[in-house]
Amino acid sequence: MATTSSFSVCGMCTVRCPIQVDVDGDEVTFIQGNPHSPLKGALCARGGAGPGLIKDSDRIRHPLIREGERGEGKWRKATWDEAFAHVAEKLKGVVEQYGANTVLWSDRSGPFVDMYKAFMKGVGSVNYSNHDVSCARNVHHAAQSVTGYGRTDFAYDFKNAKHVVLQTRNIFEAINVAEVNNLLDGMADGCKLTVIDIRATITAGKAHRFFQIRPGSDQAFNLAVINELVEKNLYDAKYVKKYVSGFDALKNYIGEYTPEWAEAITGVKAKDLRSFVAELAKAKPAVIWHPGWMTARYDDSFYVSRTAYIINALLGSIGSKGGLAIGAKPADCGRKGLKALAELFPKPEGKRADGVGWKHTHFDAGPGLLHLAFKAIETGDPYPVKAYFACRHDPMQALPDPDALKRAFASLDLLVAITFSWSATAWNADVVLPMSPYLERESIIASKSGLKPQFFVRQRAVAPRYDTKADWEILTGLAKAMGMDKLAFDSIEDIWAYQLQDTGVSVEDFQAKGFVSLTDKPIYHDRDKLKFKTPSGSIEVISEKLEKAGIPSLLPYKEKTSPQGDQFRITFGRCGVHTQGHTMNNPILHEQMPENVLWINAQRAADMGIANGDVVQIAGNNGYSGKLKAFVTEFIHPEAVFMVHGFDDGVPAETRARGKGVADHRLMVGGLEKWDPAGGAIAMQEHFVTVSKV
Repeated sequence: MATTSSFSVCGMCTVRCPIQVDVDGDEVTFIQGNPHSPLKGALCARGGAGPGLIKDSDRIRHPLIREGERGEGKWRKATWDEAFAHVAEKLKGVVEQYGANTVLWSDRSGPFVDMYKAFMKGVGSVNYSNHDVSCARNVHHAAQSVTGYGRTDFAYDFKNAKHVVLQTRNIFEAINVAEVNNLLDGMADGCKLTVIDIRATITAGKAHRFFQIRPGSDQAFNLAVINELVEKNLYDAKYVKKYVSGFDALKNYIGEYTPEWAEAITGVKAKDLRSFVAELAKAKPAVIWHPGWMTARYDDSFYVSRTAYIINALLGSIGSKGGLAIGAKPADCGRKGLKALAELFPKPEGKRADGVGWKHTHFDAGPGLLHLAFKAIETGDPYPVKAYFACRHDPMQALPDPDALKRAFASLDLLVAITFSWSATAWNADVVLPMSPYLERESIIASKSGLKPQFFVRQRAVAPRYDTKADWEILTGLAKAMGMDKLAFDSIEDIWAYQLQDTGVSVEDFQAKGFVSLTDKPIYHDRDKLKFKTPSGSIEVISEKLEKAGIPSLLPYKEKTSPQGDQFRITFGRCGVHTQGHTMNNPILHEQMPENVLWINAQRAADMGIANGDVVQIAGNNGYSGKLKAFVTEFIHPEAVFMVHGFDDGVPAETRARGKGVADHRLMVGGLEKWDPAGGAIAMQEHFVTVSKV
């Protein structure tokens, strides 16, 4: 057969890179980055392993309805009509008995969630959520508190930057291919890269400067940087005068936080910090101090991100070319945006179960705070949450303490998992609705803001091999069973037509590149006419919203407790071949990295008689422990150990990943109670473990 090519969107992580898929018959023969995009044909290892999802012998092949106890693994095969009717009946019963707001939803977020929000509005529930409490909620709220914009409203202009600072952002392992390409292009053109981390990541290995700081001392480091910028008058005075309110308060606050003060806390020499700040000042305003990606780390991570935005403001980089450019939207191109499916239904009424918007007034109500919604399942406050949909999301692995979540889920009348692979949450569900892997499904059209806004679409590369459906098919099927007529579309073409009706764009326009650019050239806002969405209209050092909620805008620094004796602070992160938990059983990626290892400082290891490659036991404070090999290196701080996240999820159906490696989140007993009241995210690196040689 002749090879055919189509444009699609990768589904191996939440970045959703544009791809080109080559197909011979019903076999995917090659995947590459969309050559018409900034990916330039490149793709990461995860993206190249997409066919592994199709060929996975462990994949879920048809709808399943639980017959035994939750987590027992007893299922019966169901038809889609039967599964839809079963879920609809249970869901109607919950709504009739307890009310629509007792239904909760969570997903992995991303560009295709409009359909999910529409479904929840059709149900009548305010409780749409996503995974962000275990990722970037602190960054988002920090961005809003300083600029009024959310974190995704900014475009990191790596290509034109002169100095990039990566703090809690491991860009060459937690990969966004377009960003990687743009940063490498910038570095080839002279951009400097500084990395601040507790260990030498691959990103640190490519940096011009690497600061290996003490775990949890990022805020102290940032305060010293602000002190040096202010006291040495290295900031952009014209920009600050025009756009920044509260500068005098910042100057009064920052006086004691000198580089010498920070040296004793962070381990970074004062002279090195001063040299670094001088370099930043020379590069302004084309500086990007990345405010973080996954920042659900410490109980002050919100303030780490907030001080990062303040540093960007002092350097004049917010809204600047080569800095944190304010992303353009269709309206900035003189175009209409996609018609939202969520507009099909009125806004639901009532209080959110997580308290966002009424109890916690300084948080963005968009996806809320999922861990607090889970709390409402147990307590019934402000009402009992009785039905939960987890769509392409595994909170029992993404959040700490899965045993605590399992106890909470026991109070649910209905738990539905919509997923393309097994997960701990799916294994403990009442109904599993198998989503087709991304190469076997198409999606709704999505919009991407940035310097060059666009619409894009995922096309189906091959037909589903088994009895699985696209997410849009699952939700329209549920809508029909629920009598939710407005969302009961019969085809993806009908959905696309609805979305595009006001845009002047047709479905045929996507054939040439897989996306439709709304502008030919990058759009930069006029730096002399910037507008911010804060109550004051300025960049707020002192946030009106935070202060009204009783949250300090400038938090006095409090040094963290150090691990004692044989303890270590547990840290975790990503690598280049896995995406959290959903790729560990992928037959292609499993071969590359079948289990995780424990990074441990060379001196600490020597003191404990541990050599590189030795098997060690790591234990938390709840009886859970695991064994894995030690990776002994000087390039991790002595107070911490590190492991790649996503292993040992305890799902019997995953025959390759089952029992491999150690699960960091299972070592975090009580972790759902450790969260940042200022930023909202969970603090998953505020836990200590012990390590011993086996």
